[in-house]
Order: sequence, then structure tokens, then C-alpha cells
Amino acid sequence: MPASKKTKHPNLAFPEDSVPTPKELGYYFPAEFAPHVATWLSWPHKEASWPGKIETIYPSYARFIRELTSGEIVRINVSDTRMQAFAVNHLQKVGVDLAKVEFYFHPTNDAWCRDHGPAFLINPEAAIKKIIVDWGYNAWGNKYPPYDLDDVIPTLIGKEFGLPVYHPGIVMEGGSVEFNGKGTLITSTACLLNPNRNPQLNQELIEAYLYNYYGVEQVLWVDEGIVGDDTDGHIDDTVRFVNEDTVLTVIEENRNDANYGLLQHNLQQLQKMRLLNGKQLNIVELPMPDEMIYEDQRLPCSYANFYIANHAVIVPIFNCPGDDRALQIIQQCFPERKVVGIDSSDIIWGLGSFHCLSQQEPAV
Repeated sequence: MPASKKTKHPNLAFPEDSVPTPKELGYYFPAEFAPHVATWLSWPHKEASWPGKIETIYPSYARFIRELTSGEIVRINVSDTRMQAFAVNHLQKVGVDLAKVEFYFHPTNDAWCRDHGPAFLINPEAAIKKIIVDWGYNAWGNKYPPYDLDDVIPTLIGKEFGLPVYHPGIVMEGGSVEFNGKGTLITSTACLLNPNRNPQLNQELIEAYLYNYYGVEQVLWVDEGIVGDDTDGHIDDTVRFVNEDTVLTVIEENRNDANYGLLQHNLQQLQKMRLLNGKQLNIVELPMPDEMIYEDQRLPCSYANFYIANHAVIVPIFNCPGDDRALQIIQQCFPERKVVGIDSSDIIWGLGSFHCLSQQEPAV
């Protein structure tokens, strides 16, 4: 992707304005379906994220790691040797090849590496082919303090690997943005325009940051997230690129469900969108799982929270009749990868699943 001129705005001064932005230097955020060198995780340890249930999530989480290691390295943030030993014990129980797992002593507050982990951008033509963008992180609008440890994870990883780190100075979460690797980013107004993130910025100014620090040329917006999503509407529960011009988008088939109208609205918006080349999006509809209630709370179950690894697509399933159909639809979108469903009915009590827990490091 060619470098483009910085998108200037009269009311916007970037925090590193004397330094060229990643976009000016030709860096961009690759699509998740592009090759990875590794997947980053932060080992789950916060009881308050899975109150009364954290012990139940480890078998599925360890199986997720086993699937990842079939095609790439897995790099895991842990706080200390004790947590590493705890993790190794769970990984050994499911037969993970530990030669493909690396541990880094980077303490975290929580496990949601999609949102607090590094955003890796690449430029294959540059002398330094990979950089990190360290966005601000405030636990989805200061909902779950403290988050001070999570907020510095990208910079710690940059120091570990000797990679340049850029600090845009605004809040942004990896689960709120979706990329086709060819200049297009999809996000949601429900999340990025929520005043609990960047109240000083309007939509135009936020787009300027997206252009300059993700290296994209186009930002497409849908409005809605799903019911029960405490992130205020992350796109990784609703719309996902499966190739450069095709998206999977979730729909609710039960007209009486609270998600029905929200997701129909998103679908209508997607149908009107055009890519940079003028083409309409190819849209594949993915039904939602059955409603799941736990302790009087609706959980944000979505088959769209899958993770695209090098050799597999790992899909959260919920022990409901729609699981097999969802897996078949996703498999048709990824004919060269194995689609694997892993039970997420305990993990989802943390209000996220496999995509929320992971962050890819692209190969370059």
C-alpha cells in the first residue's frame, strides 16, 4: 500500500506532530487473514472478569492455544514465574506443544489483549519493516479500573523486540476496528463516538487518527453493537472481513429479539457501502446464537468473535442448535483454513471471546 499524505485538519495537532505518522512512512495495519508470525495473548487471571467462574474457562482457553500453535507461535503476557507455571500446567493438560509458546513477564490487569495489546503495522519496503502503535486504553470508558498495567503493554512489547512505538494520544481498542488490508477500515459509531472514549474529538477528527495511525484510506461506519456488549459496540461482534471485499455480518432471525432491529440497521448500512475501487461489499449473513442469560445478565454471544489464525479459524460456540450452521457458513468463507468451534459458554461470562482475547502479530 503506498504511503499517503498526512490527513491534516485545522483543529487537530498530533502529539508527535514533528515526527512523520505511520501512514506518511508507508506503514499499514494488515488484515487478520494475512500471514502471522505470532498471536499475542494475556493470560487470564482477573477473578472479577469471570466472577465465580474463572477456573472453568481454562480448558477452552488452553484448547484455543493448542489450535493456534498448529500454525504459529503464541506469545503470552504473564506477571511472573508463578503465573507462567500455572499456564504451563493447563497447556500441558490439553497437549499444547510448548516449543511454540513463549512467555513474557509483562504484568496485566486483565486478559483482553485485542484491546490492550500492540497494534502492529508493517511496511515491507522500509528498513524497519514493523512498528507498534500504542493507543491509549481506558478499559472501555473507565468501566473496570485499574487498567494502568494494560495501558503500557504495547510499549513494553516494543522495548522487548526493539520496535519503534508510536503514541497517538487518544483511546482506541483493537476490537473496535476491522481491516481488509487494502485501505479500508470498518468501525461503529456506537463505540468510537461514545463520549466515554475521546469526548474532545468528533467523527472527522477520529477518522484523521484512524487514517494516520492505522495507515488506511477509507473508514466505513455502522451504527450498532449487540445487546450485552460492555464495550459499547465493538465491531468484532458484528462485522468481520474474510477477504478484501467480503464481510460476514451477524443477523438476528428472531424478530422479537432485542438484537433484531439493531442488526438489520447495520445490514442496511453495509448494503449501501462502496469500497475504494467502487465495488459493493460482498455480504455474507451469519445468524446469531440463541440468547444466553447468566445471573440475570444477557451475554454478548456472537459467532463473529472468531479469530483467524494461520491454519485455522477458531469460532466461539455456545452449545445451541445454531452452532453447526454457523460453523458451516464460516467454513465456506475460509476454504483453505480449518474452522474449529470451541465451547465459549463459560468464557463469554467475561463478556468477550476468542477474538477479544487475542492480537495477531503479522509476518513481514
